[in-house]
Amino acid sequence: MTGRIEQVSISPGGVPKRAVSEARVTRDGLVGDWQLDRKHHGGPDRAVCLLSAELIARLNAEGHPIAPGTTGENLTVSGLDWPALVPGVRLAAGDVELEVVSYATPCKTIRDSFTEGRFERISQKTHPGESRLYARVIREGTVRPGDALRVATTA
Repeated sequence: MTGRIEQVSISPGGVPKRAVSEARVTRDGLVGDWQLDRKHHGGPDRAVCLLSAELIARLNAEGHPIAPGTTGENLTVSGLDWPALVPGVRLAAGDVELEVVSYATPCKTIRDSFTEGRFERISQKTHPGESRLYARVIREGTVRPGDALRVATTA
């Protein structure tokens, strides 16, 4: 299964994250990216946050003002079977390899991306298969919008 990186996003802290033309991916995350709440975000097992572009489009159709980067994801991706991306799945883009570790629990800092602040709309608990994903970095490298993103191994 192969998809595509649609947007690479970073922020010096907080949301929204802004699109960049490329980013170096290290075991600590994307260079230039930082999270204000390091207790719940970032670190080796939450180094990269991913979200489906198709999910963003569905949420827009529901009336939510979400856009790539507004929920804090680093990689907005398309063309993958999102519900099949479970912890243990490995993804590869060029020389970068990631392993999905967990689902990202939504919090109030992303409420502006949702009608009436209903950020729980992307909770894995209430909407399985429609959550952001956290990944650890197995192999470092550089990612760019337009890069192919393939499932390297399944869980």
